[in-house]
Amino acid sequence: QVQLVESGGGLVQAGDSLRLSCAPSGRTVRTYNMGWFRQAPGKEREFVAAISWSGGSTYYADSVKGRFTISRQNAKNTIYLKMNSLKPEDTAVYYCAAVYGSDSYSYTHREEYDYWGQGTQVTVSS
Repeated sequence: QVQLVESGGGLVQAGDSLRLSCAPSGRTVRTYNMGWFRQAPGKEREFVAAISWSGGSTYYADSVKGRFTISRQNAKNTIYLKMNSLKPEDTAVYYCAAVYGSDSYSYTHREEYDYWGQGTQVTVSS
């Protein structure tokens, strides 16, 4: 069982930056592919970014490409989402997720992930 804990959310103004962190408790995620998803009120949970377990491949939703960066420090067993140039439409609960699988497959659908965190709120004011 993998338990994921997100942190780093908060209230910021448009144009600001935030860095979210995701760390597991009780187990390493060094061999897991990891993803970030978000869910705004009244909307479906949507893909934001993903990174392969080796860190060699990253994937982004078009809406965040060029603004967000996903990374991992396997030595610290932590995954990050750096969010720059935040917009009000980025407001959502952000979730970290993990799936064990191929390093060369792009896991961009929520149904593909096995483990989820509780989420951290990001609010961007205009």
